Amino acid sequence: MKLWVVIPAYDEERSIGATLRRLAGQSDGDFTLLVVDNGSTDDTAGVVRRFAAEHPGTDVRLVAEPQKGTGAAADTGVRRAIAGGATHIARTDADCLPHVDWVAAVKRAFADGLEMVSGPLRPRTDEFRLRLWERRLLPAVVSGAALFGRFRPGNRDPAHLGPYLMMPGCNVAITAGLYERSGGFPRTRIEEMHEDRALVNRVRRLTRDYGLRRDMVVYGSVRRLRAYGLVGTLAWYADHRYTPDVVDIR
Repeated sequence: MKLWVVIPAYDEERSIGATLRRLAGQSDGDFTLLVVDNGSTDDTAGVVRRFAAEHPGTDVRLVAEPQKGTGAAADTGVRRAIAGGATHIARTDADCLPHVDWVAAVKRAFADGLEMVSGPLRPRTDEFRLRLWERRLLPAVVSGAALFGRFRPGNRDPAHLGPYLMMPGCNVAITAGLYERSGGFPRTRIEEMHEDRALVNRVRRLTRDYGLRRDMVVYGSVRRLRAYGLVGTLAWYADHRYTPDVVDIR
């Protein structure tokens, strides 16, 4: 198994260092790390280059994708990984902290026969001082979005071979073969559609071999939740029924 981890990044100079350090400290370090700089206007690329120079034991690579959009950047990263020899690809985001055993959990899921896998998204506690109710808010939002997804008309199609599962783009992994067969992430902006949801529905037309694993944990930023509020965040994930003036919260 040749695993690559892809990270799309836009103006993440303040956050991506922590993500890179967490990945460099994985219990299973046998993977290639690819950051896709999505037209950043800050020093995101410089942070990645310096990190690579300071951590020669971690295979860190950097590519540029000028077409703005999480879908476009993620697709470029996955296809570059496949061209580089990846047989399996995992994705997280530049404001997330994968659990120290995240890579190992990804590999176990693939070894068990899954072709696409995701896991829990939990709140980071190092960005803000979170109250107890705030610690539970992000999982509640994710659960609410997953429930909405089960009943969303666009996710209910007789051509789908299995049930809808919410697989957030910041915590998802897929085989190279399935990615290519499915057409991959749509090359879109996040304002246009949730590219992770689109990929899940493409996969559901091809296989039943996808699922969720509890041990594949990623800790996600709560900055969007704080900026949008609970209602706004739920509406954002429900087909962008709420779209703020500033989507890229930094």
